[in-house]
Amino acid sequence: MEMLTDLFWGGVNGLISYLSAHVITCLVPALFIAGAIAAFVSQAAILKYFGPQAKKPISYSVASVSGAVLAVCSCTVLPLFAGIYKKGAGLGPAIAFLFSGPAINVLAIVYSAKLLGYDIGLARAIGAIVFSVVIGLIMALIYRKEKPQVDAKAFALLTADPAGKSIWQQVAFVGALVGVLIFAASKNWIVMSIFLVAVAVILWRWFTRGEVVQWLKETLHFTRLIIPWLLVGVFVAGILTVAIPQSIVAQYVGGDSVFSNFIASFLGALMYFATLTEVPIVKAFLDLGMGKGPALALLLAGPALSLPSMLVIRNIMGTKKMLTYVGLVVVMATVTGYIFGLIVS
Repeated sequence: MEMLTDLFWGGVNGLISYLSAHVITCLVPALFIAGAIAAFVSQAAILKYFGPQAKKPISYSVASVSGAVLAVCSCTVLPLFAGIYKKGAGLGPAIAFLFSGPAINVLAIVYSAKLLGYDIGLARAIGAIVFSVVIGLIMALIYRKEKPQVDAKAFALLTADPAGKSIWQQVAFVGALVGVLIFAASKNWIVMSIFLVAVAVILWRWFTRGEVVQWLKETLHFTRLIIPWLLVGVFVAGILTVAIPQSIVAQYVGGDSVFSNFIASFLGALMYFATLTEVPIVKAFLDLGMGKGPALALLLAGPALSLPSMLVIRNIMGTKKMLTYVGLVVVMATVTGYIFGLIVS
């Protein structure tokens, strides 16, 4: 009974620490940014660059940063991937998009930097971008003899771009929101207030009442989708700090060896993480002695893969391609984590 009580209070203490330190200055502004991107940045305008007529440098460049631009989570990226792949996108750009979608979700990058440190947050962002391109290129090279399922007319319909805000209006609005986030996190309330006024002016001058309502609806959607699971993840992370002996963590993922990075990558590939829940769990492992290299390896492999997502990917492009993709993610996460561990140690 005493053990259960300790576990419960470990979870409660984790929740209290998280709510007091990160919600107002980090998560709330990030949710509004994700809502703005979902409401005003056209997915079709991005996805059209993956088509059979697009130039490869452009396709891979757009695919590698699409997760930050589209703010998709792991549950959203799979149907988008299926749509563009089945309608004629090249295998390489489609795979790059599949990895980068959840891996560099704007919420995940901001939250990782805030909770785990800016070195891990930056390494996660850079690693995810490089990963997506390299894995896409390798997949395209391995399966170069297979012809894409080109259907230019269907792809054009899939990526038809409705009229929306101009690019510079989107950049100005999202940029002002990012300013609020950055200076709220650094507790520079004067500069944050300036950006907050800029957001209000932009909304007043460029957006209709209906568009503002749509933005708030998208923000509420992300809140409902993410917050309950995130709080569960924080609670579980608090329990883990009490339940798992520090010696076990130190033994298997405590250093920055190739083995410890492989273990973290392999387990991350098998586990399912709801959006953002990987961050507090990795934080709990870091507090127990996990090395920074394995932490990065888990962050790179975890959001991109899970057993459920593997089954879906297999149905979309077959067992052989799915196993190749999984192997590439695990190997690259292991190598990247190992190199990062050597750099920061």
